[in-house]
Amino acid sequence: MRYDPKHTAALLVCLLFWMLFGNRGGALAQDVRPLLDQARSYEKVNDYRSAERAYRQALALTPGDPEVFKRLGVLYQTELRFSDSISLFRRALSLSSQYSEVNFFLGVSYLGSNQFENAVQSFKAELATPSPHPRCNYYYAIALVSLARPDEAIAQFNQSLARNPKDADALYQLGRLHMNGSLEAIQKLTDLDPDSFQLHALIGEVYANNKRYEDSLKEYQAALAKRPNAPGIRYALGVAYRNLKQIDAAEREFLAALREDPHDFRVNLYLGEFAVGRGNFSDALPYLRVASTAQPRAPRPHFLLGKCYQALKELDKAKTELLLAAVGDPNDPQPHYLLAQVYREQGNTDSSARALAEFQRLTLLEKEKVYERARTTPQ
Repeated sequence: MRYDPKHTAALLVCLLFWMLFGNRGGALAQDVRPLLDQARSYEKVNDYRSAERAYRQALALTPGDPEVFKRLGVLYQTELRFSDSISLFRRALSLSSQYSEVNFFLGVSYLGSNQFENAVQSFKAELATPSPHPRCNYYYAIALVSLARPDEAIAQFNQSLARNPKDADALYQLGRLHMNGSLEAIQKLTDLDPDSFQLHALIGEVYANNKRYEDSLKEYQAALAKRPNAPGIRYALGVAYRNLKQIDAAEREFLAALREDPHDFRVNLYLGEFAVGRGNFSDALPYLRVASTAQPRAPRPHFLLGKCYQALKELDKAKTELLLAAVGDPNDPQPHYLLAQVYREQGNTDSSARALAEFQRLTLLEKEKVYERARTTPQ
C-alpha cells in the first residue's frame, strides 16, 4: 500500500508539534537563544511567517549551527514544505552527520514527499545514532509498508511496541498488515482449491477468532472430512463445541485429541473441567494432574485439584493445591473461599476466618473493577 502526499501530510502534522523542540545536539551561541525562543513562541500561535524570520535572523548570526537548520527545517516540515525542509536537514547533516534527530526528521520529510527509499535510508541512519528519536521505528515501518515490504515493516512496528506497548498507532498498523496478509492467503487458497482442507481450516480459525463458533464448527467439520487424521482439528472442534456449550460433543473431540498428545495441557484441563462439572471428582484427577505437571504455575489446574480433593475428603492435599492456586492468581477470590471451608473442616477456625476475610476482600475489589469498567466504557 502506498501513501499519497495528502494522507502522509495529515499523518505527519498530527505528530510533529509535540516533538518540534529540545536542543539535544550541541550548545547554541548565547546571542541566538532569544531568537529561537521567540521563534518557538510564534510557532505556538501558528505564526509561521514570524517564526521563519526569527530563524533566518538566527542563521545570519550562526550560519554553521546545525541546531538552527534543524529547527527551521522542522518549521518547514510542519508547513508541509518538504523540499525546503529536506534541504535544511541535509545542511545540518553536512555539519554533523549524526546530529540529534536530524536523520529522523529528514526521513519524515522524504516520507511526506513519497521518496520512500530515501526515507528508509534516513531512518536507518537515525537508528544508528546514540539516541534515536522514539518514533523512528514507527515511521521507518510506514516507509517499508509503502515499499511493499510487509515483513520488515512488522519487525519495525514490533520494535516501536517494545519501546511503548501502548502505541495505538503501531498496534493499528500491525493489525492492518496481519489482516491484509490473512485475506491475501485466503484468496490464494480459494484460487487453488475452494474446497481444500487448508482453506476450511483457516476460515474456521478466522471464524473462531471472531467468536462465530457455529460457522467455525462447520468449517472444521469440512476440514476433518477432507483430512480425518489432520493434527489439531479434533482440538479445534472440541473448542468450538465447548464454546457452544455442547459439552458431550466437546468431550468426544477432546478425547480424540488426547490420543494425538496425551500430555497436552489444554486438552487435559478441559477434560478435567468437564469431569468436575459433572461431580466426577475421581475421574477428573488424572487429567488435572497431567495439566498441573505440564504447566506447574498455571493456577486453574491447582484450583480444580483442590476442589476435587476437598470433595474426596483429602483435606491436606486440597489445602496444598488451593494455596498453589492462590499464589498463581493472587486476585482470584475462589481459592480462598474453598480454603476457608477446608480449614473449617480441619477445625482450624482462625485460618478459616482469615481465608474467608480474604475471599470477601478480593470479591469486593472484583466488583469495584467491574463497576469502574462499566462506568468508564462509552455507551
